[in-house]
Amino acid sequence: MTTPTPQHARTTPAPTPGKPAAPRAISWPVPIGVAARRAGISARMVRHYESLGLISGVARTDSGYRQYTEADVHALHFIRRSRDLGFSMEEIAELLGLWHNRSRASSQVKRIAQQHIDDLSERIAQMQAMQRSLQTLVSCCKGNDWPDCPILDDLAAGNSEPRSAAPRKTLSNK
Repeated sequence: MTTPTPQHARTTPAPTPGKPAAPRAISWPVPIGVAARRAGISARMVRHYESLGLISGVARTDSGYRQYTEADVHALHFIRRSRDLGFSMEEIAELLGLWHNRSRASSQVKRIAQQHIDDLSERIAQMQAMQRSLQTLVSCCKGNDWPDCPILDDLAAGNSEPRSAAPRKTLSNK
């Protein structure tokens, strides 16, 4: 006598010799550890996203354990991919809302993505300026056994721009 399989359980065919085994059958809903593993994040991050309201309406067992649906795990994937692309939590919340809204205009999504691209471009330019400043400072430093160091001098002076690359007079090069 066989027990009927619940409709919400997924089954996979038996593995074929020489091929990797298919993932184990998942019976939804799943506990937080399984949801986190399937989404590629930690359980701590799942709880964090839930506390921010990015994942809502998570069911709990009678003993209080969270139970995540397949849709919750899909949303966690969405959040992880959005974080991988550097979107802020506010942007992710807005994108999630648009994702769930079937009457949205794609122009709304594009506006958020374009603003993110613009922000990234500005941050890249700032980082390149920092890199140039540091390269100038490093080129000014002799890197020898003497304590004189234009890098530390510049940091102590609090200048936003490095001093010129002209060599400074020290006891060793008088």
